[in-house]
Amino acid sequence: MSWLRCPDPRPWATTRLVCFPHAGGSAVAYRTWGKAASPALEVHAVQYPGRADRIREPVMTDARQAARLIAAALAPLTDRPLALFGHSMGTILAYETALALQARGMPPAHLFVSGAPAVHLRDEKGNPADKDDDGLVAELVKLGGTDAAALADPELRELVLPYVRADYRLIGAYAYRPGARLTSPVTGLAGDADPHGTVEKVARWAELTDGPFELKAFSGDHFYLNDRQEELLAEIHGALGIPAA
Repeated sequence: MSWLRCPDPRPWATTRLVCFPHAGGSAVAYRTWGKAASPALEVHAVQYPGRADRIREPVMTDARQAARLIAAALAPLTDRPLALFGHSMGTILAYETALALQARGMPPAHLFVSGAPAVHLRDEKGNPADKDDDGLVAELVKLGGTDAAALADPELRELVLPYVRADYRLIGAYAYRPGARLTSPVTGLAGDADPHGTVEKVARWAELTDGPFELKAFSGDHFYLNDRQEELLAEIHGALGIPAA
């Protein structure tokens, strides 16, 4: 099945934005972005396997392998400027996809990395994937953006927690490899109260590109983008040189 979802196609758009969800997330996380964006911007979201309408497919285990497959799926969309946006776990996949596209001679017009430390910073904390179900749910709730009451439902847990746990294992298995540097402009985005992707750790994405880098902090926690969507999209439009919607 296709890696991409685009609920609001805009064949006339001058630029495309491809969004990578967080751990445990799906393309639905960006369902409102298309309508909220400028008519000049067409928004796509990556649908990871093992969830939503890809629930019967094997989950991802290797970030680089997934990125290569996503880059191949994006190749037909590079007939016009293509920007990538990743949040939390999505930053790893967006970054690796950017490198894969660059290796194909199709570097993205811009990379937006949100709510995650730069990939060359190792997180020494324990991986939530190693916790029991209650511990994993507690970790999700602590980050914000998760309905604790919903995850108290045993049937929902049985459906959701396997791919959430798999996503955290993918993060834990990922290791930065020094080598090719990005040539694309990069914008780092952070919630000023995010305990995971702190402003200081997001700022260090600047060390991974030879292109220009900018940093923008928003009021909010790890899921600041849910409450600051309008401000965030304005920042994205500005960085891409597109008039706001």
